[in-house]
Amino acid sequence: MKESKRIPNLTAIRFILALLVVIFHIAQFSENRGFPFFNDLAIFHKGTEAVYMFFSLSGFLIIKQLFVEKKETNSINLKSFYLRRILRIFPLYYLILTFGFLYYRLILPFFGFEFENNYDLLSGIFLSVTFFPNIFNKYSPGGILEILWSIGIEEQFYLFIAPLFLLLPLKRIILFLSVFTSVYFLIYFSEYLVFLKEYNMLFFYFSFGGLCAILYSHNLFQSLIKKLRYPTLLIFITYFTTGIFINNFNPFFYNLFSFILFGFVISALALKPIKVLQNKTMNYLGKISYGIYMYHAIVLQLVGLIYLKMISKFGFQNTFDVIIINVCVIFITIVVSHFSYKYYEGYFLNLKYKTDIKQKVEIKTLPNNGYK
Repeated sequence: MKESKRIPNLTAIRFILALLVVIFHIAQFSENRGFPFFNDLAIFHKGTEAVYMFFSLSGFLIIKQLFVEKKETNSINLKSFYLRRILRIFPLYYLILTFGFLYYRLILPFFGFEFENNYDLLSGIFLSVTFFPNIFNKYSPGGILEILWSIGIEEQFYLFIAPLFLLLPLKRIILFLSVFTSVYFLIYFSEYLVFLKEYNMLFFYFSFGGLCAILYSHNLFQSLIKKLRYPTLLIFITYFTTGIFINNFNPFFYNLFSFILFGFVISALALKPIKVLQNKTMNYLGKISYGIYMYHAIVLQLVGLIYLKMISKFGFQNTFDVIIINVCVIFITIVVSHFSYKYYEGYFLNLKYKTDIKQKVEIKTLPNNGYK
């Protein structure tokens, strides 16, 4: 996403969040299969929160793009918007989806491993193909397929938010995002539309992240963020390295605190470059973070098989086994994601880039309509 290149620190943060998801799943996977594991530190339990912050970051970047387009053209090119989403999300999503079904239905049984598929195959395919994997997840279809729930949530949100930006007057967008975030959050935790919580439809993370992105251009908000920058970043580090907040808040207040914190943290990070987050390696790892998130569940299965067949037979101490498993999963995932980004996703990203350039040219050729 080109927008993240212009905003400091956010690309690298995507890698850190993806890494938190990976180490969370490594410990979870190893524990479930009786392998040695380590998760004594709070940071090993923050995979879910990392996904939630991904939602906030996505909302910040995508809604910012929509708002800028609305401001410059007084319209939203829905065709272009959805084409960019398709080119970025669909190729890898459907690749992992296809492999996941083949893996649990054919590959595992072929190698003598039984896996209980307690769902109708056609229903599972339909829900996943139409971007409702969060509903499909209720059948526990297997880790490779289960991680797709968050991609479904993201696409569901953008399916309706872009047309709303087209219809809403520019001056009403901030009010809409404020009201939507507040009302939707209350409904989500109410007893009325229980399916929202049941299927993890956490749209308030996106909308508040987007609200912060729009408010970011206002001097008053920027001044507030500048004053709160260091306390906010300190709280953010404490949030991900301790259990203080999750242990003392109920789900309602924990999510309320989380989406507000994430919106402010992203805004604080966007203020100015932080050297450790701006080096080439971190930025590149951030670029391939989508692949890291999508491929790591497959790599977990591969490393698990290698551990069963080879590593466990060496009789290492548990600590060494844990290190080997973690290093192998992280390293192989990064390598696979690199090649995927370069030789598979790269083809579609080039098409997406051409779409971005075409839209920018079209916007520049428009007459001044009072919104510039």
